[in-house]
This record gives sequence, structure tokens and C-alpha cells, in this order.
Amino acid sequence: MRNIAFILAGGIGSRVGGETPKQLLPLTDGRSVLEHSVDAFEQAIAIHEIVIVMHPDWIEEAEALVARNGWRKVTHVISGGKERWESSWNAISLFLKEDKKNPDTFYWFHDAARPYVSQDIIHRVAEALKTHLAVTVAVPVTDTLYRVESQESRAKSQESRVVSIPSRTEYMRAQTPQAFHYLVIGPAYMRAIEKGKIEATDDVGILMKYNPEVEVYVVDGEEANKKITYLEDLQ
Repeated sequence: MRNIAFILAGGIGSRVGGETPKQLLPLTDGRSVLEHSVDAFEQAIAIHEIVIVMHPDWIEEAEALVARNGWRKVTHVISGGKERWESSWNAISLFLKEDKKNPDTFYWFHDAARPYVSQDIIHRVAEALKTHLAVTVAVPVTDTLYRVESQESRAKSQESRVVSIPSRTEYMRAQTPQAFHYLVIGPAYMRAIEKGKIEATDDVGILMKYNPEVEVYVVDGEEANKKITYLEDLQ
């Protein structure tokens, strides 16, 4: 089995504010969000190769981090796209032809903005890939969920009307990494691109919409594996 981790750092993190992308901002130990995320996969026994998918304006900064940290598994620092799916596709495109010679290859997609991913999570995903073609990470929903009227109505009035309260036992909150055999996620992306309009918000969404015959299995995530979204999340 060959596992390639794509660290998706193509966004700018507008909700954090400031001119520097959130993935380059420091955590409490002084090291950046991106450094923590890459380190997790650098240290993971199951991971053989790492690709950093960076915002095009910050490629040099990412390359400097690779040199400074001496990451041996990082083989490419490439440009991301305007949308998440474009960043994922840019990474996939590096390997599709090559992996015809390496049929037991899996692509892992991890948000650089999740710097607290643990070795336990990575191990659980790697173990699940021994028997499944597609694996994601999630945690149970603990809050009550409201299904409300359309977001358009809320945008106009800052209020929403509760339509129903679904059972939270049927829902989980998605995290990353998400990992797939290249022969299922590659074709899914190619079909999506052929359609011309991609509405999925993550790689599992791409697979389920454009390669729906492939089942996706969930392993346990952790509350600590949170996504850095706002400035206070850096603390």
C-alpha cells in the first residue's frame, strides 16, 4: 500500500482576517498551522509521500518551511485553485498516470487548517483502508439540530424559522483526513469536471455525487481535530 497525503492549504482564510493566510499564522508554540499539519503526516508511519497544495501567492513561503523543517516526505509544493476541488484536482493530476504502475495507491486529503490531527486518527484511517476503498473521519453531533427555512430568507432578516428537528443520531460532523483509492477518486473528479458544475464541498462529496457506487466508511475523529476558522481558534 502506498499512501500519499495532500495537505490542502490553498485558501486565504478570510474569516481569520489580516493579510497572512491562516495556514501560515503561528499557534501558541510559535510554529505555524501548516507546520503542525505537515508534521503530523511526516511522522506517520503509514504515509509515504506528502504534497503541499498552497495558495499561489505563498508558494515560496511554503517551500521555505519545507527547507527549514527538513521534511523528507514532502516531494512537491504546488499551486492550489480558487475552490477546494481545484486544489484537490491539481494534486490528483500529479499522480494519475504514474499510479497506473502502482495500483495499490491511496490519496489522502487533509485540510491544512486542521493542525491538531493525531497519530491515532491517521492510524485508524490507514487500518480502514486495508478493507475499504474510501474512508473519512467524523465525530458525532452532540448539539440539537434545527432544519430551518432557506438561507436566503435568513440573509434578508437575520432570522430563521425552524422547520423540523432531525434526529442527531443520524448525523456526524465531517473532519479530515479523507482517503480514497486512486481508481475511485480519480474517475469521480474527471466526471465532475466533465459536468462543468461542481457543487460538492469536500472530496467525499465529489465521490458520492460522481462515483456513487463506491461506499464511504467512517472512522472516529476527535474533538481536538478542529478546524482553524477564526482568530480565536489559534489560541
